[in-house]
Amino acid sequence: MPDNMKTKLNLFSSLFFLLLVLFSCRTEKKPASRPVTDIPGPKQEWAIVIHGGAGGMTRENLAPELEKEYRESLLTAIKTGKKILAEGGSALDAVEQTIKTMEDNPLFNAGKGAVFTHEGRNELDAAIMDGSNLAAGAVAGVTDIKNPITAARRVMTNSPHVMLSGSGASQFAKEQGLEIVPPSYFYTEKRFNELQELLKKEKNGTVGCCALDKSGNLAAGTSTGGMANKRYNRIGDSPIIGAGTYANNKTCAVSGTGHGEYFIRYTVAHDISALMEYKGLSVKEASELVVNDKLVKAGGSGGVICLDKNGNISMPFNSAGMFRGFATADGKEGIFVFKDEGVK
Repeated sequence: MPDNMKTKLNLFSSLFFLLLVLFSCRTEKKPASRPVTDIPGPKQEWAIVIHGGAGGMTRENLAPELEKEYRESLLTAIKTGKKILAEGGSALDAVEQTIKTMEDNPLFNAGKGAVFTHEGRNELDAAIMDGSNLAAGAVAGVTDIKNPITAARRVMTNSPHVMLSGSGASQFAKEQGLEIVPPSYFYTEKRFNELQELLKKEKNGTVGCCALDKSGNLAAGTSTGGMANKRYNRIGDSPIIGAGTYANNKTCAVSGTGHGEYFIRYTVAHDISALMEYKGLSVKEASELVVNDKLVKAGGSGGVICLDKNGNISMPFNSAGMFRGFATADGKEGIFVFKDEGVK
């Protein structure tokens, strides 16, 4: 066979083989993609959900007058975020401003109403997270920042870091022009005396908010005074991203309240998101599994508020009660305290 004929045959064989490869690649069955969360219910234009702590509150041990104050305070907080979202504001703004109203209210274990450490101080933690890009900011163990949730947001937006603690966080807040107060600001005699019996039982109270805005973005925030009688500058789950606070537009926003050590060990907030992303569970299925199965088996108490990308809300808890509330664009809303209450 002439050399030029051999060359042509070799070239033809090479082209034929290449075509076979390309054809097989195009027709080869694509591997199954990871589960995509199939979330039931109509998509909400916006939605918000809050909590004010989970613990031992029951109808028997929570005085009617105090219960009324809590419900009114939760409603005020909800209205703050609801107005921002309804007017087209961002989920981050709604979360920050809603939590600020609870930080400024001595009823809650956050900001003004923070519980006392073993040494008689108030040490505060807070975190906030943007579900659109997974940006996050947190402060821990601060004693003089009036609104830790705002400091957390500044850490997220105005620094290369995620978490700042103690005096460093306070120095950063001062440089950012945030309001610094004397530590005595967090002590209120009237509220201190009024809440003592409740706080003896309710040592893990925290405030939190999750929001979905009209742009489809989720955000979550959490703020706390921590555990009453805590020692050694203990820090709980609230400022730890993935433990007490998490937001991801692909799945959900989560804020937790309860025994922080368990929320940290079991990365509760991120676990809920992961169950939705990788197993295709709904926000209700995922949060119920984590709070009322995994946490219960581990011996952890508390609850979470969750909001998915469609505006569906879940508020499971395994304690006697949890201060909580929600509002959605379709006009539904509610404020709840006890276990026998919920969305009808």
